[in-house]
Amino acid sequence: MGVWIDTDMGFDDIAAVLVVMQSGLKIDGVSLVFGNAPLKQACQNAAGAVAAFGWDFPIHSGRELPVLGQLETAERILGETGIPTLGRTLPDVGPLTIPRGMAFTALCDWLENGEGEKRILALGPLTNIAALCLARPDLAERITDLTWMGGGVTAGNHTASAEFNAFADPEALSIVISSRLPFHMVDLDLCRKVTASPEDVDPVRNAGGRNAEMIADFLGGFIRIATSRGRSSMALYDPVAAVAFCYPELVTWQKARIDVELQGTFTRGRTVLEARPGRAVFNARYGAEVNAERARDIILKTLVVEGAR
Repeated sequence: MGVWIDTDMGFDDIAAVLVVMQSGLKIDGVSLVFGNAPLKQACQNAAGAVAAFGWDFPIHSGRELPVLGQLETAERILGETGIPTLGRTLPDVGPLTIPRGMAFTALCDWLENGEGEKRILALGPLTNIAALCLARPDLAERITDLTWMGGGVTAGNHTASAEFNAFADPEALSIVISSRLPFHMVDLDLCRKVTASPEDVDPVRNAGGRNAEMIADFLGGFIRIATSRGRSSMALYDPVAAVAFCYPELVTWQKARIDVELQGTFTRGRTVLEARPGRAVFNARYGAEVNAERARDIILKTLVVEGAR
Protein backbone atom coordinates (compact mmCIF):
# COMPACT_ATOMS: atom_id res chain seq x y z
CA MET A 1 0.00 0.00 0.00
CA GLY A 2 1.40 3.37 -1.00
CA VAL A 3 1.32 6.46 1.21
CA TRP A 4 2.15 10.15 0.85
CA ILE A 5 4.31 12.29 3.16
CA ASP A 6 4.03 16.08 3.45
CA THR A 7 7.04 17.54 5.26
CA ASP A 8 9.24 20.53 6.02
CA MET A 9 12.29 18.20 5.98
CA GLY A 10 14.33 18.72 9.09
CA PHE A 11 16.15 15.97 10.97
CA ASP A 12 13.12 14.53 12.73
CA ASP A 13 11.28 14.57 9.37
CA ILE A 14 14.10 12.54 7.84
CA ALA A 15 13.85 10.13 10.78
CA ALA A 16 10.09 9.89 10.24
CA VAL A 17 10.57 9.06 6.55
CA LEU A 18 13.04 6.33 7.53
CA VAL A 19 10.54 4.89 10.04
CA VAL A 20 7.88 4.70 7.31
CA MET A 21 10.31 2.98 4.95
CA GLN A 22 11.39 0.48 7.63
CA SER A 23 7.73 -0.34 8.34
CA GLY A 24 7.32 -1.76 4.85
CA LEU A 25 4.91 0.91 3.62
CA LYS A 26 5.64 2.17 0.11
CA ILE A 27 6.08 5.92 -0.20
CA ASP A 28 4.38 7.04 -3.42
CA GLY A 29 5.49 10.65 -3.10
CA VAL A 30 6.62 13.49 -0.86
CA SER A 31 5.55 17.14 -0.91
CA LEU A 32 7.64 19.86 0.72
CA VAL A 33 6.48 22.91 2.65
CA PHE A 34 8.09 25.74 4.58
CA GLY A 35 8.44 25.23 8.31
CA ASN A 36 11.71 24.19 9.94
CA ALA A 37 13.31 26.58 7.46
CA PRO A 38 12.17 28.44 4.33
CA LEU A 39 11.00 26.24 1.46
CA LYS A 40 14.23 26.64 -0.51
CA GLN A 41 16.18 25.15 2.39
CA ALA A 42 13.63 22.36 2.83
CA CYS A 43 14.21 21.49 -0.83
CA GLN A 44 17.98 21.60 -0.32
CA ASN A 45 17.62 19.27 2.67
CA ALA A 46 15.46 16.89 0.66
CA ALA A 47 17.98 16.80 -2.18
CA GLY A 48 20.77 16.11 0.31
CA ALA A 49 18.73 13.32 1.92
CA VAL A 50 18.20 11.72 -1.49
CA ALA A 51 21.96 11.77 -2.06
CA ALA A 52 22.67 10.35 1.40
CA PHE A 53 20.01 7.67 1.63
CA GLY A 54 19.31 6.81 -2.00
CA TRP A 55 15.60 7.56 -1.81
CA ASP A 56 13.88 6.75 -5.10
CA PHE A 57 10.39 8.14 -4.51
CA PRO A 58 9.39 11.43 -6.19
CA ILE A 59 9.76 14.63 -4.14
CA HIS A 60 7.94 17.83 -5.07
CA SER A 61 8.27 21.43 -3.90
CA GLY A 62 5.08 22.92 -2.49
CA ARG A 63 3.92 26.08 -0.74
CA GLU A 64 6.49 28.59 0.48
CA LEU A 65 4.15 30.97 2.35
CA PRO A 66 1.20 30.46 4.72
CA VAL A 67 -2.38 31.08 3.68
CA LEU A 68 -2.34 34.40 5.58
CA GLY A 69 0.26 36.29 7.53
CA GLN A 70 4.03 36.33 7.32
CA LEU A 71 6.47 33.45 6.99
CA GLU A 72 7.25 31.77 10.29
CA THR A 73 10.09 29.26 10.60
CA ALA A 74 11.83 27.39 13.41
CA GLU A 75 15.30 28.65 12.43
CA ARG A 76 15.88 30.35 15.78
CA ILE A 77 15.75 26.90 17.41
CA LEU A 78 17.01 24.64 14.61
CA GLY A 79 19.49 26.92 12.84
CA GLU A 80 19.41 28.22 9.28
CA THR A 81 19.39 24.74 7.70
CA GLY A 82 16.60 23.49 9.94
CA ILE A 83 18.86 20.59 10.98
CA PRO A 84 20.89 21.08 14.17
CA THR A 85 24.04 18.96 14.21
CA LEU A 86 27.13 18.20 16.22
CA GLY A 87 29.20 18.64 13.05
CA ARG A 88 28.34 16.71 9.92
CA THR A 89 25.77 17.89 7.39
CA LEU A 90 23.84 16.43 4.48
CA PRO A 91 25.76 16.10 1.21
CA ASP A 92 26.04 19.31 -0.78
CA VAL A 93 24.32 18.49 -4.05
CA GLY A 94 24.85 21.90 -5.66
CA PRO A 95 21.93 23.51 -7.53
CA LEU A 96 18.48 22.43 -6.44
CA THR A 97 17.11 19.35 -8.13
CA ILE A 98 13.61 19.41 -6.58
CA PRO A 99 11.05 20.72 -9.13
CA ARG A 100 9.52 23.94 -7.83
CA GLY A 101 5.78 24.33 -7.45
CA MET A 102 4.88 20.79 -8.51
CA ALA A 103 3.51 19.44 -5.23
CA PHE A 104 -0.12 20.40 -5.83
CA THR A 105 -0.28 18.74 -9.25
CA ALA A 106 1.55 15.65 -8.03
CA LEU A 107 -0.71 15.27 -5.01
CA CYS A 108 -3.80 15.65 -7.20
CA ASP A 109 -2.51 13.02 -9.62
CA TRP A 110 -1.81 10.61 -6.76
CA LEU A 111 -5.31 11.02 -5.33
CA GLU A 112 -6.99 10.79 -8.73
CA ASN A 113 -5.24 7.65 -9.92
CA GLY A 114 -5.17 4.18 -8.49
CA GLU A 115 -7.40 2.28 -6.12
CA GLY A 116 -7.09 1.54 -2.44
CA GLU A 117 -6.52 3.70 0.60
CA LYS A 118 -5.00 7.17 0.26
CA ARG A 119 -3.13 7.84 3.49
CA ILE A 120 -1.13 10.98 4.19
CA LEU A 121 1.40 11.64 6.94
CA ALA A 122 1.83 15.40 7.44
CA LEU A 123 4.83 16.61 9.45
CA GLY A 124 4.77 20.40 9.05
CA PRO A 125 2.37 23.29 8.50
CA LEU A 126 -0.69 22.05 6.60
CA THR A 127 -0.48 24.62 3.81
CA ASN A 128 -0.14 22.11 0.95
CA ILE A 129 -3.10 20.09 2.20
CA ALA A 130 -5.20 23.22 2.68
CA ALA A 131 -4.53 24.25 -0.93
CA LEU A 132 -5.80 20.84 -2.03
CA CYS A 133 -8.92 21.14 0.13
CA LEU A 134 -9.76 24.56 -1.32
CA ALA A 135 -8.99 23.93 -4.98
CA ARG A 136 -9.94 20.25 -5.33
CA PRO A 137 -12.34 19.26 -2.56
CA ASP A 138 -13.45 16.34 -4.74
CA LEU A 139 -9.96 14.87 -4.50
CA ALA A 140 -9.50 15.76 -0.84
CA GLU A 141 -12.53 13.58 -0.14
CA ARG A 142 -10.50 10.58 -1.31
CA ILE A 143 -8.04 10.92 1.57
CA THR A 144 -8.75 7.98 3.86
CA ASP A 145 -6.44 9.08 6.69
CA LEU A 146 -4.55 12.29 7.41
CA THR A 147 -2.20 11.90 10.37
CA TRP A 148 -0.64 15.21 11.43
CA MET A 149 2.17 15.92 13.84
CA GLY A 150 1.06 19.17 15.38
CA GLY A 151 -1.02 20.94 17.95
CA GLY A 152 -0.92 20.76 21.71
CA VAL A 153 -3.66 19.52 23.97
CA THR A 154 -2.33 21.32 27.04
CA ALA A 155 0.14 23.97 25.85
CA GLY A 156 2.39 25.09 23.02
CA ASN A 157 6.10 25.21 22.27
CA HIS A 158 6.61 27.99 19.73
CA THR A 159 4.52 30.22 21.97
CA ALA A 160 3.01 29.55 25.36
CA SER A 161 -0.24 28.62 23.63
CA ALA A 162 0.68 27.31 20.19
CA GLU A 163 2.67 24.42 18.78
CA PHE A 164 4.90 25.46 15.88
CA ASN A 165 3.21 23.62 12.98
CA ALA A 166 -0.15 25.07 14.02
CA PHE A 167 1.22 28.56 14.65
CA ALA A 168 3.06 28.71 11.31
CA ASP A 169 -0.24 28.46 9.39
CA PRO A 170 -3.33 28.26 11.61
CA GLU A 171 -5.61 29.19 8.70
CA ALA A 172 -4.39 26.11 6.83
CA LEU A 173 -5.14 23.94 9.85
CA SER A 174 -8.61 25.47 10.12
CA ILE A 175 -9.29 24.81 6.43
CA VAL A 176 -8.20 21.18 6.70
CA ILE A 177 -10.23 20.54 9.86
CA SER A 178 -13.28 22.17 8.27
CA SER A 179 -12.96 19.88 5.25
CA ARG A 180 -14.03 16.91 7.37
CA LEU A 181 -11.11 14.69 6.42
CA PRO A 182 -10.40 11.62 8.58
CA PHE A 183 -8.01 13.61 10.80
CA HIS A 184 -5.63 12.14 13.40
CA MET A 185 -3.63 14.58 15.53
CA VAL A 186 -0.35 13.52 17.12
CA ASP A 187 0.28 16.44 19.42
CA LEU A 188 3.13 17.73 21.59
CA ASP A 189 1.90 15.93 24.69
CA LEU A 190 1.93 12.53 23.01
CA CYS A 191 5.30 13.13 21.35
CA ARG A 192 6.87 14.15 24.65
CA LYS A 193 6.21 10.68 26.02
CA VAL A 194 8.84 9.30 23.58
CA THR A 195 12.31 10.77 24.07
CA ALA A 196 15.99 10.29 23.26
CA SER A 197 18.92 11.19 25.49
CA PRO A 198 22.66 11.67 24.85
CA GLU A 199 23.33 7.98 25.60
CA ASP A 200 21.31 7.07 22.49
CA VAL A 201 23.79 8.71 20.12
CA ASP A 202 26.70 6.26 20.40
CA PRO A 203 24.77 3.15 19.24
CA VAL A 204 23.96 5.02 16.02
CA ARG A 205 27.53 6.28 15.63
CA ASN A 206 28.91 2.79 16.22
CA ALA A 207 26.67 1.21 13.57
CA GLY A 208 29.56 1.64 11.16
CA GLY A 209 27.84 2.42 7.88
CA ARG A 210 28.57 5.35 5.59
CA ASN A 211 25.83 7.49 7.15
CA ALA A 212 26.37 6.48 10.79
CA GLU A 213 28.43 9.52 11.78
CA MET A 214 26.06 11.92 10.03
CA ILE A 215 22.90 10.46 11.57
CA ALA A 216 24.56 10.40 14.99
CA ASP A 217 25.55 14.06 14.67
CA PHE A 218 21.99 14.95 13.66
CA LEU A 219 20.50 13.00 16.56
CA GLY A 220 23.02 14.52 18.97
CA GLY A 221 22.34 18.04 17.68
CA PHE A 222 18.60 17.47 18.04
CA ILE A 223 18.98 16.18 21.61
CA ARG A 224 21.23 19.14 22.45
CA ILE A 225 18.24 21.45 21.96
CA ALA A 226 16.84 19.95 25.16
CA THR A 227 20.04 19.43 27.14
CA SER A 228 21.16 23.01 26.50
CA ARG A 229 17.97 24.07 28.27
CA GLY A 230 18.54 21.86 31.27
CA ARG A 231 16.42 18.88 30.21
CA SER A 232 17.79 15.35 30.16
CA SER A 233 16.12 14.18 26.94
CA MET A 234 14.45 15.40 23.75
CA ALA A 235 11.03 14.48 22.38
CA LEU A 236 11.19 12.62 19.06
CA TYR A 237 8.39 14.58 17.45
CA ASP A 238 7.96 13.63 13.78
CA PRO A 239 9.11 10.01 14.08
CA VAL A 240 6.53 9.54 16.85
CA ALA A 241 3.89 10.64 14.35
CA ALA A 242 5.38 8.17 11.86
CA VAL A 243 5.07 5.36 14.42
CA ALA A 244 1.44 6.36 15.05
CA PHE A 245 0.85 6.35 11.29
CA CYS A 246 2.53 3.00 10.61
CA TYR A 247 1.57 1.21 13.83
CA PRO A 248 -1.74 2.78 14.93
CA GLU A 249 -2.31 -0.09 17.35
CA LEU A 250 0.44 1.37 19.56
CA VAL A 251 -1.65 4.51 20.14
CA THR A 252 -4.86 4.99 22.10
CA TRP A 253 -6.96 7.14 19.80
CA GLN A 254 -9.82 9.19 21.21
CA LYS A 255 -12.53 11.10 19.40
CA ALA A 256 -12.60 14.85 19.94
CA ARG A 257 -13.60 18.22 18.59
CA ILE A 258 -10.47 20.07 17.45
CA ASP A 259 -10.46 23.75 16.55
CA VAL A 260 -7.68 26.30 16.17
CA GLU A 261 -7.57 29.87 17.44
CA LEU A 262 -7.13 32.36 14.60
CA GLN A 263 -7.64 35.73 16.26
CA GLY A 264 -6.21 35.70 19.77
CA THR A 265 -3.48 38.24 20.48
CA PHE A 266 -1.66 35.76 22.71
CA THR A 267 -3.30 32.50 21.63
CA ARG A 268 -3.17 32.52 17.81
CA GLY A 269 -2.43 28.99 16.62
CA ARG A 270 -3.59 27.30 19.81
CA THR A 271 -5.42 24.02 19.23
CA VAL A 272 -8.55 23.74 21.34
CA LEU A 273 -9.69 20.20 22.06
CA GLU A 274 -13.05 19.13 23.44
CA ALA A 275 -13.24 15.40 24.19
CA ARG A 276 -16.13 15.33 26.64
CA PRO A 277 -19.11 13.38 25.24
CA GLY A 278 -22.11 15.50 24.36
CA ARG A 279 -20.25 18.81 24.52
CA ALA A 280 -19.44 19.10 20.79
CA VAL A 281 -19.67 17.37 17.44
CA PHE A 282 -16.44 15.43 17.17
CA ASN A 283 -14.43 16.02 13.98
CA ALA A 284 -11.15 14.21 14.62
CA ARG A 285 -9.19 11.77 16.73
CA TYR A 286 -6.14 12.53 18.81
CA GLY A 287 -3.47 10.30 20.30
CA ALA A 288 -4.16 10.18 24.03
CA GLU A 289 -1.61 7.50 24.98
CA VAL A 290 1.22 5.68 23.25
CA ASN A 291 3.30 2.61 23.99
CA ALA A 292 6.31 4.84 24.55
CA GLU A 293 8.84 2.06 25.04
CA ARG A 294 7.85 0.32 21.81
CA ALA A 295 7.72 3.59 19.85
CA ARG A 296 11.15 4.63 21.10
CA ASP A 297 12.56 1.21 20.23
CA ILE A 298 11.21 1.41 16.67
CA ILE A 299 12.65 4.89 16.11
CA LEU A 300 16.10 4.29 17.56
CA LYS A 301 16.46 0.89 15.88
CA THR A 302 15.56 2.52 12.57
CA LEU A 303 18.37 5.05 13.02
CA VAL A 304 20.84 2.29 13.92
CA VAL A 305 19.78 0.22 10.89
CA GLU A 306 20.21 3.23 8.59
CA GLY A 307 23.52 4.01 10.26
CA ALA A 308 24.73 0.51 9.46
CA ARG A 309 24.08 0.78 5.72
